[in-house]
Amino acid sequence: MADDKIIPAVSFKAAHTGVSTKSDELGMRPMQAQVYEKRGEQYLLIKSPPASGKSRALMFVALDKLTNQGVRQAIICVPERSIGASFGSEPLSKYGFFTDWVVAPQWNLCNAPGADDPKVAKSKVKAVGEFLTSEEKVLVCTHATFRFAFDELGPEAFDNRLIAIDEFHHVSADAGNRLGAQLAQLIGRDKAHIVAMTGSYFRGDAIPVLAPEDEDRFEPVTYTYYQQLNGYEYLKTLDIGYSFYTGPYTEKISALLDPTVKTIIHIPSVNSKESTRTGKHREAEDIMNHLGDWQGVDPETGFHLIRTAGGKVIKVADLVDDDPAKRDRVVAALKSPKSRQDRDFVDIIIALGMAKEGFDWIWCEHALTVGYRSSLTEIIQIIGRATRDAPGKTRARFTNLIAEPAADNPLVVDAINDYLKAIAASLLMEQVLAPRFDFTPKDAGPKPGFDYGDVGYQEGKLNVGVGPQGQMHFEIKGLKLPTSIEATRICREDLNEVIASFVQDKAVLERGMFDPEVVPEELTQLKMGKIIREKYPELSEEDQEAVRQHAVAAMTLTQQAKAAIAGETGDGEIKASTAFIDGVRKFALSVTDLDIDLIDRVNPFSATYAVLAKAMDEKTLLQVQAVINAKKDKLTYDEARALAERALEFKRERGRLPSLTSPDAWERKMAEGVAFLQRHATKAVGNG
Repeated sequence: MADDKIIPAVSFKAAHTGVSTKSDELGMRPMQAQVYEKRGEQYLLIKSPPASGKSRALMFVALDKLTNQGVRQAIICVPERSIGASFGSEPLSKYGFFTDWVVAPQWNLCNAPGADDPKVAKSKVKAVGEFLTSEEKVLVCTHATFRFAFDELGPEAFDNRLIAIDEFHHVSADAGNRLGAQLAQLIGRDKAHIVAMTGSYFRGDAIPVLAPEDEDRFEPVTYTYYQQLNGYEYLKTLDIGYSFYTGPYTEKISALLDPTVKTIIHIPSVNSKESTRTGKHREAEDIMNHLGDWQGVDPETGFHLIRTAGGKVIKVADLVDDDPAKRDRVVAALKSPKSRQDRDFVDIIIALGMAKEGFDWIWCEHALTVGYRSSLTEIIQIIGRATRDAPGKTRARFTNLIAEPAADNPLVVDAINDYLKAIAASLLMEQVLAPRFDFTPKDAGPKPGFDYGDVGYQEGKLNVGVGPQGQMHFEIKGLKLPTSIEATRICREDLNEVIASFVQDKAVLERGMFDPEVVPEELTQLKMGKIIREKYPELSEEDQEAVRQHAVAAMTLTQQAKAAIAGETGDGEIKASTAFIDGVRKFALSVTDLDIDLIDRVNPFSATYAVLAKAMDEKTLLQVQAVINAKKDKLTYDEARALAERALEFKRERGRLPSLTSPDAWERKMAEGVAFLQRHATKAVGNG
């Protein structure tokens, strides 16, 4: 494999309208205005990409609650101290709002000395208590400080206050998640206002962020990556790719690192298998050596000065160094106004656990991450570091450098697991970057404000409409619509969360990508159906099926759009701002009708496999396939039951049970399920 080869996973080209960065007469960008419209809600959930302006959206809502809704105080909770800077004082009236956002220095506890540890954080907990009895209006603290204060003061101390939780995906409904349990208490008491904000509502595990009954209380405001990137003024293209290495990763990095491109490098944890075992400081030094000759340290910022082969001296911020004096100086420099104002203030940042969520370096053009990150949330947050809009920045990219699954490597199975996780992340990012889909049954009629092409909406024909925000309306024959409020909300708001669970299921991904004998309906009907039943057990069977159909349709259309575009360009890259929509239309027009049976018969992973098969070397691909197919699971009792249920539907429609000798692979699979249950029943009777 060529040293500099990057597997194309996603390439998104934006419409470049400048809309998402333009402010209205109140100084609000479109996302902020969307949130402000819902300012009267007691429980508000803001799902919006990194860099879209969530912190300022919160300021607008909080000030209205404090001034016009009788809320006494606002407490802003952030996951780590460095993010507290995002909620500092802002002269909002200067841009048209009715008042300013003011945080007195003593009430921004993120700047107070001392770690957020229960033994040493007593002064911060005491400060929260003093704030609650004062006339002051706004306090900023970490999640940890809030948790300790809540434990000491109890839920009633926060009555009639606004509690804002930034990076809300840190919360979970798991019994061991303290912040989640405290929020559930506040919601149960129903006397506080809560605003929850997140740039990625995927936790990367199977535990929901909120219990369904609590989530029902929240009014969601969703602003998509598609809206965000299309509305930028400068940034036109976002590329997401993967590159493989053998041997020490520090040798491969030199092929991927361009010293003229503003880059954040995230090196692997010292305990991970990607670690070189020479120590994190040595790894950071090796990367700097690859960049050029060390010239010393800037005494003011602490940045390393390195002369590249081209003769230019670049500045490298080392956030891996544990020396508190050195690191604090570098962190302070990166937080300074110069960092935002001057593109050449720093050129490359090397980090391990830092410079992820909430880290605001608008000039970053390349996020280069070594080793797979266990959470899809973390990947989305890292990608978000590169997707800020900034003058002169037209292209941004994320590269995940992961160990190549090599045949002679005893850790080949581990390497393949990482490889599969990387594919899952790219599939999810494709879904996150796609427009929102609006599905209705056949001949439901046109949606107001949607463009149905030159001939317009035609009853009885295949109709694809594009809305003012790029959302897409499809009519699908045989589509079930959700009947309950919750199922309707899931279909409107949470399809990406459903798809995240689907692509993170290792067995699903293995079969979908590398089993040539897989029957697509096993994935789209059985596997997706099982995931939805487990994720939303409170829904009726009809609503579970409606959610399943909507999720499968959304994923299939995204993947088929990619396949249509890749067929045209040969490399999987989206070439124009309208290409995604054109690709979806091309797929839709290539079939006589869009019906749910047709959609269920498409392997959702086939387009990704086709792109990767072009980019990976054949030996590696066959090796991955061999390892996965060697451990193919036999049919389980639960799978057989699910197949038998589908067989009963088949019988209702066709008047006969599926046949084991049918030429149709899915019919044979359903018949296998029925035969398995019959054998199981016979065995049970025999044993009885």
